[in-house]
Amino acid sequence: MTTFKVGDLTVHRVIEQERPFIAARDMLPGLSDEVLAENRDWLIKAGALEAGTDQMILCFQSYVVRTPHHVVLIDSCIGNDKNRAARPAWHMKTDDTWMRSLASHGLSVDDIDVVMCTHLHADHVGWNTRLENGRWVPTFPKARYLFSARELAFWEGQNAKTPVPAVVDSVLPIVAAGRAELVTSDHALDDHIRLMPTPGHTPDHFAVRLGRNGNEAVVTGDLIHSPLQVRYPELSPKFDLDPQHAAKTRRNFFEGLCDTPTLCCTAHFPSPSVGKIKRWGDGFRCEGVR
Repeated sequence: MTTFKVGDLTVHRVIEQERPFIAARDMLPGLSDEVLAENRDWLIKAGALEAGTDQMILCFQSYVVRTPHHVVLIDSCIGNDKNRAARPAWHMKTDDTWMRSLASHGLSVDDIDVVMCTHLHADHVGWNTRLENGRWVPTFPKARYLFSARELAFWEGQNAKTPVPAVVDSVLPIVAAGRAELVTSDHALDDHIRLMPTPGHTPDHFAVRLGRNGNEAVVTGDLIHSPLQVRYPELSPKFDLDPQHAAKTRRNFFEGLCDTPTLCCTAHFPSPSVGKIKRWGDGFRCEGVR
């Protein structure tokens, strides 16, 4: 499922990569051999773990939301021509996968009115910019880009100490072009889209709530990376800046969504990536919707 409805909204998944990415024990430092063994079969069946290697399979994608008022892009994925030497699958890419996926939904870069970045990591800001005559310029010529003011301030501070490539090539050029709109992590875009503070992965990470009147969905960003964390919300990936805070945020998030009709739209779960949260013992599960 790459297109679905949320009330009077149409939501598209724009997929750039879906592949084995990192060993489960490496991604989740708190994961024991025993817990991995107990959950291996269902993770493989769900397409979230590669059989034989125990590599976590992650999807890297954006969500585009068509509302009565706007066309909104939530997270701009990996991007092309970006120096990501630590991630060979992202490094200096030149493919047209993301753009073709966008076009398959009848959209072009000119159609995007608003870009929302749940946080400012490399795989969520990459298509913010494109390389033009040696310069990084906004990819979406008509869009305003919503960044959390606190999140931006944090990464500007980090970048001032040691250059952060994704900030240099995909965030600061947006600010320099006068296209950044700095907001709080509980900002409301309109009556259909509002932000939801979900800190821990980064200092002011936000999720995005879609819809109204009981027809709702939440785009999680990196609040969660793997279905295994739904069952065990306290399992934090090594990517979380504040693992304890992130774990508390995850559990509270799942408690709020559990057994409701609200769709959980994840950034990195394997396809279909979208499901409903149900209770599973002391934890939860995400029942995929296809």
